[in-house]
Formats: sequence, structure tokens, C-alpha cells
Amino acid sequence: MNRKIIIAGGGTGGHIFPAIAIANALKKRDAAIDILFVGAKGKMEMEKVPQAGYKIEGIDIAGFNRSSLIKNIGLPLKLARSFLQVKAILKSFKPDAVVGVGGYSSFPVLRYAQSKQVPTFIHESNSFAGKANMMLGKKATKIFTATDGMEKFFPAKNILVTGNPVRSGIVNSNIRREEALRFFGLGPAKKTVLVTGGSLGAKSINEAVDAGIDEFVKNDLQLIWQTGKLYAEKAKQAVAGKANVWTGDFISKMENAFAAADIVISRSGAMSIAELCLVKKPVVFVPFPFAAEDHQAVNAQNLVNKHAGIMIKDSEAKVKLIPAVMALAKDEAQQNELKQNISKLAVTNAGDVIANEILNWIN
Repeated sequence: MNRKIIIAGGGTGGHIFPAIAIANALKKRDAAIDILFVGAKGKMEMEKVPQAGYKIEGIDIAGFNRSSLIKNIGLPLKLARSFLQVKAILKSFKPDAVVGVGGYSSFPVLRYAQSKQVPTFIHESNSFAGKANMMLGKKATKIFTATDGMEKFFPAKNILVTGNPVRSGIVNSNIRREEALRFFGLGPAKKTVLVTGGSLGAKSINEAVDAGIDEFVKNDLQLIWQTGKLYAEKAKQAVAGKANVWTGDFISKMENAFAAADIVISRSGAMSIAELCLVKKPVVFVPFPFAAEDHQAVNAQNLVNKHAGIMIKDSEAKVKLIPAVMALAKDEAQQNELKQNISKLAVTNAGDVIANEILNWIN
């Protein structure tokens, strides 16, 4: 009998890409394993998971809206409906284990699995655990964490520090800089800045780049600007008629973007950091200010303390971000220091460690 595993969660690339990395590692260890993803209808996992070659079932679920309490009126109904959908999915698929990667769609799936004594595993990518994961962690078989010191959120005996699993395309990439630049229609002679606000984009970063777009030309820099959907049209207008710029709402081959970049502007979510440590780039971080417990600022500060990154506050991005990038572009010594120090924090085998642990448990 083939073993069956459900992987639940999503909402952002920070949850989806490690989930796919775990699925790939499971398949590498056992090609016959049957994997089903469960995500939230209308969210990006419904598109990205099938692109990665896996089946996904969507459930009707939404998170708690902190900015507009009126929008939470239908939440109990959605939660109840999602539990019925989850019950049907688990009854039909009969998983040997369920893995939760965060995002509100993971909660009903793991909660129901736990009620049926199905082994459940959690991957917590951040240094500050999400509320759903904290609740689920009490009954989880094993909790995989990115960093140590997570005993304040989870039972210590069930924690295994693995680091964050990174997409295999990035871990195994051997793309040369020239080839990567060609992918974006750019040349090898100029230094290149990659701007990425994560899979959904970042308003403050986009606005700062938009306002400072002429500085890139003045300083002879090329630009790869990933905007997210909401800013894509504005960005196109901002770069109209300008050479040495690529812009788009999403980059499907991030390994090309990293290989092309000499300097990166990024949010400081856990998965972004895991990837940037692996690709060894000098980074200017702009933490997302509304992350739970301000964990993105904590993530970035941790790197700043190790001279492995530069941090600009979100509220100061419009004034300080572009000058900081221009100064870094001119300072080769600082670029090299940042590269060396961030590379020391890279973890390459997190997906394999997680896959082995899950399969050893259910064998």
C-alpha cells in the first residue's frame, strides 16, 4: 500500500514554497508516496501547487480580519463549513499523516486529523510562532522549527530544529549570472539590483523604488523589480521608456533573479531570509511592519547584529531605502562582508530532514 500524506496551509509564498519543498523531499525519498495538498479557495496555493505538479483541494476558509471587525461576521459559518469539507477530504483520502505549514487553511485540517488520531506534523518557519500553530502544537506528533528557542511556544520534547526548506530550484541552481540576466533582457556589464516584496508585493518598497527610479539610471544600475499584482500597472508606467529595467508582478524562476542580482531589496519573512542565505547576496531588508509580534523586524535585526544584512524601517523606506542601496552599490567592501556573513547562516537540507522524520514515524 502506498503511503498517503496531506500537506495543508498556504496564503503566501512563505507557506507554499516550503510546503512544495517538503513534498519534493518526500517524493525523493519514496516516489510512490501519494501527496494531496489542502488550501484556501481563491488563494495563491490553488495556482502554485498544481504548477508544481501536485493535486490540491480547496476549502472555504478565511482568517480573522484585524483591520475590519465587520468582515468577521461570516467567519464562524466559514469555519464550520471548512470542517465539514475537511471531514469529507480526510474520509476519502485516508492519510497516514498530515503536515501543516501555516496559514489559516492548515488549522481545520490538522485539528480534525488530531481528533481522529492521525499523526500531525507542523513546520513553523518564523522565530515567533503563529497562533494557529501554537494551538495545534499541543497535540502535534512533531514540530519542525527554523530556529532554536521555540520552547516558549511548543512542548520542548516534540521540537526538532531543522531550518527552513528552500525550493529545490534555488538550492540546486547552477545558473550563471550572464544567462540569468539574459532571461530578464539585461546585460552583464552593469550592477543589478533585485527588488522583491515577496509573492504578494510590498507597498512601501514599491513606492520607494517608484519615487527613486531615476537614481538607478544616474548610478548606472540595472533593475529587476517584482511588484506583486497590486502595483504592477503603476510600475509599468514608472519604467516606460527606461532601458535596463525589468518589471513584473511575479517571478516564476526566482533562481534566475537571484543569480542575476548583485544587491537585493527584500522583506524579511523567514522563507525570504532562508533563500537569501543560500544565494549569498548583500541585502537591504525592509521588514513588513504588521507581521505578528513584529517578527520580520526581529528576523532582520538578527541578521544586522551578525553584519549579515542592512535594515531600513518600513515607515522610513520612502526617504532612506534608495540612498542606502546607492551607497551599498558603491561600497564593494561592505558588499563582500554582507555576502560572507549571510552565507554562514545557510541551511541546505531542511526538506530532507523533515521528510525523513515524517516517513520514519509512519513506517
